[in-house]
Amino acid sequence: MFIEQGPIRPPSEADSLLIRVTRNCPWNRCAFCKTFKGEQFSRRPVEDVLADVDTISRVAKQVGEISREMGREGSVTADVVHEAGARHGHLHYHVGAWLYNGGQNVFLQDANSIILKTDDLVRVVDYIRQVFPAVDRITTYARADTVARKKEHELTALREAGLNRIHMGMESGSDQVLKLIQKGVTAAQLEEAGCKIKAAGISICWYVMPGLGGRQYSREHALETAARINTVNPEHVRLRTLSVLKRTPLHDLMTSGVFEPLDEDEIVAEIRLLIESLQGVTTRLVSDHILNLLQELEGNLPGDRDRLLGVIDRYQALPGDEKANFQVGRRAGVYRFMDDMRDPSRHRYVEGLLRDMGEPGNLKKHLESIRRKFV
Repeated sequence: MFIEQGPIRPPSEADSLLIRVTRNCPWNRCAFCKTFKGEQFSRRPVEDVLADVDTISRVAKQVGEISREMGREGSVTADVVHEAGARHGHLHYHVGAWLYNGGQNVFLQDANSIILKTDDLVRVVDYIRQVFPAVDRITTYARADTVARKKEHELTALREAGLNRIHMGMESGSDQVLKLIQKGVTAAQLEEAGCKIKAAGISICWYVMPGLGGRQYSREHALETAARINTVNPEHVRLRTLSVLKRTPLHDLMTSGVFEPLDEDEIVAEIRLLIESLQGVTTRLVSDHILNLLQELEGNLPGDRDRLLGVIDRYQALPGDEKANFQVGRRAGVYRFMDDMRDPSRHRYVEGLLRDMGEPGNLKKHLESIRRKFV
């Protein structure tokens, strides 16, 4: 059995069932992104999507049968998941893993599924709920300009059908930066879309890219992004540190000298300014991406504000050699948090990596090379 699935999902949707309702990205011009370059956008026929839901239902029943054969009485355990995958392949493994993780979360792919006619998307969401009554969370990606064109009653209809959250690549709240990266939306559209989503009772998760303004617009990027967040008060803001990828327009701007990327310390300082500038919000800040240097930056505002700033203060107070050790250890996967540096064996190992890099001036180049491997 087969269903169509896309290439991406938010990291927070790792345990979600993936159902593809559109293919690729209708904009596909963002200067920092190459995910869908060369691919044509299209809407999948609703009947095809519903057929995929039916296929998943059949697969779920087969996984349950395997569980009973193995004496697990229908419970989906790790060994049941592996057996289902071994017998039938990837789809059975994916559905089995989804059931193992609770079978409650669904993510609708690809990059802007809100672009579907509202009645069609309502039909998809409603059908998922009918076939899988245990599902309590359905989410998707959306572009701000698409949401801004929707009527409020359309978004309300989606929420009533069961769409709980919209993930949105805000990237920046600065019109200058949005223009630089060819985002195709304005700061005003970001605010309008965010306010509409919240008014409809749907949770919104904005993705912000520290470093995206480069050296020229770093301060404006932080301040204007904070201003948009202050206006909308999204439930979640997730940090996604910029990595300039080869074969992207932003890389061309960098090599031509138009875009000057920030180093690790400058990005941390930019994040500090962003957090300092958040006022009157009850947002949860999350730093859960592998490209983020400081994954300790996670907490609820305003209560955790001082603790979050304290994490940054601790990093900024490190001596230069210890900062370099943490940067390399973090990028090499040796450390996750600053406390990991207290392990003498790991610290010595990273010291060896630093020696292998040679001159200190090579550090930035090596770090950029490592970061690109994770995108």
